[in-house]
Amino acid sequence: MTSDNDVPVVAERPGCPPLIGDTAPAFRARTTMGERSLDAYRGRWLVLFSHPADFTPVCTSEFVAFAKAYERFQGLDCDLLALSVDSLSSHLAWKHSIEQRFGVRVPFPIIEDPAMGIARAYGMLPARATSSATVRTTFVIDPEGTVRATLAYPMTVGRSVEEIVRLVSALQATDASEVSTPEGWRPGEPVLATPPLTFDEIAAPAQDTGQGADWYYRLGRL
Repeated sequence: MTSDNDVPVVAERPGCPPLIGDTAPAFRARTTMGERSLDAYRGRWLVLFSHPADFTPVCTSEFVAFAKAYERFQGLDCDLLALSVDSLSSHLAWKHSIEQRFGVRVPFPIIEDPAMGIARAYGMLPARATSSATVRTTFVIDPEGTVRATLAYPMTVGRSVEEIVRLVSALQATDASEVSTPEGWRPGEPVLATPPLTFDEIAAPAQDTGQGADWYYRLGRL
């Protein structure tokens, strides 16, 4: 599969979004900050997200929020990479307009995907799509190139950038220790210990915050 610029895209699951645990489809493409490939992000976390179209109100609100949260993502060793099927010239004009109108510089690249090669490789276009507008799809990809989380929103509803920051933080916390995170977890809050697998482990005392824990629900600290 190739784009209008003869930039190859590897798509092992055309039309289907990669599932959690899958290897993210490789690509190389032109962006507002030069050519980018998925391999270039190996060793760091990556949030790859699509938006339906440039110069639209919901997308603009999201890009302003992503731009304002950029340094927080960088603090998590996480890069941002946006995509839509709009042209590079449209992306550049939109970035300029956001900076002029909102006083916010968009510090991350936006992929142009006019031939929809990457969008189809990642399942960003519905199977029965009647237009080329991608849905608001977000993929969190780990330093090994594995998809760790996905989010999808319709065109009319903006996603929560704060939740994506939280999600990356939670994934990193659970990777670093054999724990899980409870609903709404944020860094510094109690985590959930891995449930015991034997009766002796069930009977053993465990560190707890006193919030009604039982053997299957034990809170602790990292």
